[in-house]
Amino acid sequence: MMGLQRTGRAMGIGTSRWRQVDPRLLQIATLGTLLALGIAWFGLDASLPQAVVTIAASVATEAALNRRGAAWPAWARTGWRAPLISGLSLTLLLRTRDPLVWAASGVIAIGGKRLLAMEGRHVVNPACLAIVTLLLTTHQVWVSPGQWGALGTGAVALGGAAGLVLSRAHRLDVAAAFLCAWGALLAARCLWLGDPWAIPLHQMQSGALLVFACFMITDPRTTPASRAGRIAFAVAVASVGHWLQFFWQLREGLFYALAGVSLAFALVRLMSATARARGAILGATLGEA
Repeated sequence: MMGLQRTGRAMGIGTSRWRQVDPRLLQIATLGTLLALGIAWFGLDASLPQAVVTIAASVATEAALNRRGAAWPAWARTGWRAPLISGLSLTLLLRTRDPLVWAASGVIAIGGKRLLAMEGRHVVNPACLAIVTLLLTTHQVWVSPGQWGALGTGAVALGGAAGLVLSRAHRLDVAAAFLCAWGALLAARCLWLGDPWAIPLHQMQSGALLVFACFMITDPRTTPASRAGRIAFAVAVASVGHWLQFFWQLREGLFYALAGVSLAFALVRLMSATARARGAILGATLGEA
């Protein structure tokens, strides 16, 4: 009995220590490992110079903005972990041959989250914002399809799920809702067109899709606070992304969808906050009368 109690305490201590680990470190380890394996093994169309330039630009931009001190609120000064995650995500997903665009992606991601912010949180995921901005402003970039094979896909799924489970932000429901909605839409399209089931199964086995689901759409600063809101957010992104990708033939439809839905939800929050403020002012005025 004493042995079981000691074992239970040891397991409890181990679990507690795991929960104290910053989940961003696990995200960095997962993305970094995937990038290294992708370049060396999976045939990922990325390079070490791109990784160095993109990450350096992201971290340097964060450091330069942080030096302004009080000019930015405390939530915006995120240290080196957040820009490193953005730089790794951009290296995995964004494709271009121009080193200046590599650097620009990091600057846009980190600078954009400071400028496009509301209520102490950035409105659009930084890496997504950089990708969409560059897609709209230059013809030199495209997004990697991320077909890295079963090993690469499994690495993303395992690392992403572990990071979300250990995260204190509780955003596993966002990833699950998005993947379920995306899979259901692919299945419906398969039935509608009479395609073989191998097609949607292959589409779900995309490393880029899982990077998007585990490390981009789950950004705690851009998703709603309530579970119902997060699920609605994820389903909206999947629906708009499917519509853009398959009806408008935009291969990067998911990134446009995430940016658009994030802006729409931010607008709804702003309108709700304005309505509450007006209601409070009206209530106070009537009370005084």
